[in-house]
Amino acid sequence: MYIYKYAGWPDFIYDEKKIAPLLESCHIKQGRLLSKMEMMGLSERQDKILSTITSDIIKSSEIEGYILNKDQVRSSIARKLGIQTAGLVCSSRDIDAVVEMMLDATQNYEMPLTEERLFGWHACLFPTGYSGMYKIDVGKYRRNPMQVISGGLGHEKIHYQAPSPEKVPSEMKKFIEWFNTSSGDSFIKSAVAHLWFVTIHPFDDGNGRITRTLSDMLLCQSDKTYLRFYSMSNQIMSDRNQYYAILEQTQKGSLDITEWMEWFLGCILKAITSSYEDAESV
Repeated sequence: MYIYKYAGWPDFIYDEKKIAPLLESCHIKQGRLLSKMEMMGLSERQDKILSTITSDIIKSSEIEGYILNKDQVRSSIARKLGIQTAGLVCSSRDIDAVVEMMLDATQNYEMPLTEERLFGWHACLFPTGYSGMYKIDVGKYRRNPMQVISGGLGHEKIHYQAPSPEKVPSEMKKFIEWFNTSSGDSFIKSAVAHLWFVTIHPFDDGNGRITRTLSDMLLCQSDKTYLRFYSMSNQIMSDRNQYYAILEQTQKGSLDITEWMEWFLGCILKAITSSYEDAESV
């Protein structure tokens, strides 16, 4: 039975004692990384920010099979943040739109989440109204059933079936209200939001990328800064098979999401640690 079919949905539970050591390690590493960044010179810090956001956008798209031009992404970010750097190239309108989505989430991380904001992000991902060759509903919730499928024609495997489309508006209303009003640790909140949103799967396409954008928004709230120094999407891409496996396992499991929380917090810890080690080597 899918997780959203349980009577208690979406009242997730998890073993706080079990995840406590991981959560503590995340905060310790986070403090060290932010302190390290403060000691850097302006040009080094700006280069780190550019590299991190570039990696985040490219890897989040790559997880879903979309390959973006790195130089165009980096140039678009630099121009929008007003960072002077050599080697800027022209960027396409599509890339500029994806960059705008990420920067809106991270630079305006304290602004409330709304349906209109989500619809705007979705429109940034699909400016032509098409996903590949297929026309989709852009800037609105899906109106059709949604399944996550792999395998070739005749050998399809259904990994997940999302809630029916008529339930999406009410599900999203609960999610947005929780996102804007719930308190507590932002690392924990990022893990829960990631699972919750991708389980609703509210759009025809782009759900994974918007999910990771929401996670980044909450990580900014945890860091208490719009400056990005570590890339969660880069780490997820490194563990992509595990990412999909733990998602499928959790979505077909119970409302006890302890294993998902452990995996997600471990991913954050790896991302922060990797960024800190890179900064140490400079």
